[in-house]
Amino acid sequence: MTGPTRIIGAGRAGRSLHGALEQVGLDTELLDRTTDNRRALDGARMVILAVSDDAIAEVAASLEPGDAVVAHVSGSRTLEVLAPHRRRASMHPLMSLPNATTGAARLLDACHFAVCGDDAVLEIVDALGGIAFEVADADRPTYHAAACVAANHIVTLCAQVERLADDVGVPASAFWAMVETSVANVTETGAAAALTGPAARGDWGTIAAHLESIGEGERALYRAVAKAAAALAGNDWPDGLL
Repeated sequence: MTGPTRIIGAGRAGRSLHGALEQVGLDTELLDRTTDNRRALDGARMVILAVSDDAIAEVAASLEPGDAVVAHVSGSRTLEVLAPHRRRASMHPLMSLPNATTGAARLLDACHFAVCGDDAVLEIVDALGGIAFEVADADRPTYHAAACVAANHIVTLCAQVERLADDVGVPASAFWAMVETSVANVTETGAAAALTGPAARGDWGTIAAHLESIGEGERALYRAVAKAAAALAGNDWPDGLL
């Protein structure tokens, strides 16, 4: 089938994908979700829904079924949300896309894509120079949970670094090289072997001092992660530790 690939959704994901596909020479149109897109499938080879997860089913149902592939870029949703379309697929880029320019560059840099459904999405991944791997519908919530930990949770922990560093007048930027090298260590050895610090060593007095010194609003997050670090290291969290 010939024709353009249309992307519905002009947020960060949609604009990043549109920019990347344009750079590799594919005929691509970007449509805003707020416009009337009922005829989006006319003459298209594929329509990609780059809208919020909760909106996918509504947008898919608003499109007149045809011969084109209808795909979404959600990591958590199954193909069922694309009913009533016959040819369905999903292609979730395992990458953070902060803006259209950076996002497009990252999508073109050997990005991994979780795919499912119609093989037409593999042509898109190949065109982008990406790496495709299949995730079954039943496994998508767990897969997406891992993706959220890898991106969102790490950023949340970095925000705690910013707050604690600010409390003592140290620039947060001084800590980012440590973050980068820690992630590099995980890449080289795996998480368990890369773990360092007081929870890995069983230095409970150090952790107790941390918990006592930081603000009450910071303790729950620190404690939860420190306990998880201790478990990763095979150390038992002592009874009575704050």
